[in-house]
Amino acid sequence: MRQEEIWDADAAESYDTPGTGMFAPDVLGPTVATLAELAGNGKALEFAIGTGRVAIPLVAKGVAVTGIELSRPMVEQLRTKAEEEAIPVVLGDMATTTAPGAGSFQLVYLVFNAISVLQTQPEQVECFRNAARHLAPGGRFVIELWVPDVHKLPPDKKAVVCQSEPGHISLDTYDVLTQHVVSHHFDFEEGKRTARLFQSPHRYIWPSELDLMAQLAGFELESRHADWQGGPFTADSESHVSVYRLPGGEAASGATS
Repeated sequence: MRQEEIWDADAAESYDTPGTGMFAPDVLGPTVATLAELAGNGKALEFAIGTGRVAIPLVAKGVAVTGIELSRPMVEQLRTKAEEEAIPVVLGDMATTTAPGAGSFQLVYLVFNAISVLQTQPEQVECFRNAARHLAPGGRFVIELWVPDVHKLPPDKKAVVCQSEPGHISLDTYDVLTQHVVSHHFDFEEGKRTARLFQSPHRYIWPSELDLMAQLAGFELESRHADWQGGPFTADSESHVSVYRLPGGEAASGATS
């Protein structure tokens, strides 16, 4: 399925979970605080802005945010919470679409594994190049991404159970040859024999591969942490927050190491 078909009206309406999951304060708070620090007094651009999970609280901190989003229903959901004047959004592919003010942003960010929805390596490289086109000299591109957990695959098996809790089971099926993974999310009610299924395809990226993509677009790796709180990235880390910086300009106050 194409991404436009996956992120339809039903997905947009059920995406927000205020106060819980990825909307929980202990998840969202450190994300927004770190991005606000990195943006400083400059403008920010969010690739795959979705329903505004991160953009809305970031604007509340005084950062001017513009978005690029492929899904019209996701933007329509955003519009129930923020007007176009507050958070302008351009409809389009984050790998190729140009937002107003390209070349003047201090920060471009792409969170919650969203770069992996681009299904090929060339598309992912173009995403880095598009970020570079939007940034001013010295600007930063921040990516939050999971570390592929193919080591969890049982011998001769292609699926890993990621989550199992009352009312929800999720599993990932892998094609290690193409680095493709499909996430399957099953939601069900107690006493019912049927479940609601949501599937999303991804192309997973190793950290070293991500760094090479960055180099091809002219970036340098500035920092990598295991989370938004700045925890050390180790061989056991399940995800990472990587900050890439373009040469030139003056280092902003949000520099991390």
